[in-house]
Amino acid sequence: MSMDYIRKQYHTLRARIQEPRRFVQVLAGPRQVGKSTLIRQVLRDITIPHTIEVADAVDPKDSDWIRRVWEGARTTMRLRGEEERLLVIDEIQKIDNWSEMVKREWDEDTREAVNLKVVLLGSSRLLLKRGITESLAGRFELIRLGHWSYREMHDAFGVGVEEYIYFGGYPGAAHLIGDERRWRRYIEDSLVAPAIEKDVLMTSNIYKPALMKQLFELGCSYSAEMLSLTKLMGQLQDAGNVTTLASYLDILDQCALLTGLQKYAHDDARKRSSIPKYQVYNNALLTAYKGRSFITDRTDPMLWGRWVESAVGAHLLGIAEEADCQLYYWRESAQSKADRDLEVDFIIVRDGDVTAIEVKSGRRGMNSGLPAFEKSFHPKRSFVVGTGGVSLEDFLSCDIETLLS
Repeated sequence: MSMDYIRKQYHTLRARIQEPRRFVQVLAGPRQVGKSTLIRQVLRDITIPHTIEVADAVDPKDSDWIRRVWEGARTTMRLRGEEERLLVIDEIQKIDNWSEMVKREWDEDTREAVNLKVVLLGSSRLLLKRGITESLAGRFELIRLGHWSYREMHDAFGVGVEEYIYFGGYPGAAHLIGDERRWRRYIEDSLVAPAIEKDVLMTSNIYKPALMKQLFELGCSYSAEMLSLTKLMGQLQDAGNVTTLASYLDILDQCALLTGLQKYAHDDARKRSSIPKYQVYNNALLTAYKGRSFITDRTDPMLWGRWVESAVGAHLLGIAEEADCQLYYWRESAQSKADRDLEVDFIIVRDGDVTAIEVKSGRRGMNSGLPAFEKSFHPKRSFVVGTGGVSLEDFLSCDIETLLS
């Protein structure tokens, strides 16, 4: 991973560490997006002495480990006569009851006026979220580190827009895209397997780990497609029931791997009962399972159109998470057999403002979904990405403020 490329969260974390001790800083994001690299960059550029501990190989039941490393940092600080020190704990969510332990130590330092600042890193949003809301309420600030955008991959590694659509945004895989078999193996073995086995399966009481893996692979292969959970169930072995699948899909969403977008509607009940539109958080998760090769897929307009739509969706998911927006799709069944279903690929909602986005890429002909949606819902803005609209590169390069201004 490029140690030289600075992501924007670097500036936030560095500034907060240098402020007076007020909050535990929590840097959260999926695997292999550069959390450890980012903290190393910050530590390289500040003068505060620091201690780094990694919980990866620690026994999860050894929650006293947190107290021991904390006490070690305090003792070092005292012996060296330091005015402040920074304690960094990576993969904190691996330790059972971690948030209670952190709360206890943090509160003790606050009472005793010990100027030990703390940064926690973790890759499971679900476990982090659960811990920080239950025990650390009012004591932490969350910094989200998401998947790499096209602009970041381009600036750091020279990845072109078509390469980004196919190979996605994993920085560790960027130098492998010239050798597709090796790239695919890296995605499957070094990214997906640990994410499922260490983050997803450790996260909750998952009674059917094999089903979770199947659901993940099948759901990724349907990215940018709609399919009811009932129909999906028919393609899975030992699938249990729709409720199980829905809860497993929710966990995959919490781990920033795969989500099922709901249909946009005025009332929540209709949103919840809708058929999900599957969407990966990173296009590498789609093409690693479904892609044939970059050259083959690039010359297949229907298939490439779907890869493009999925890349746009992944970009929007990243934006939505960063800016607390909601992402949906919209579809209305045709009135008669002669007509086509009306569809809008993506709907973003932010503070009540609605933006409708249609992706045109050769996958299908003209779709009259946008005018129909505008008539029914009066969005604040609507536009086309691709043929006859905003260029794909411009769209994938934009940030949330530019997009929704």
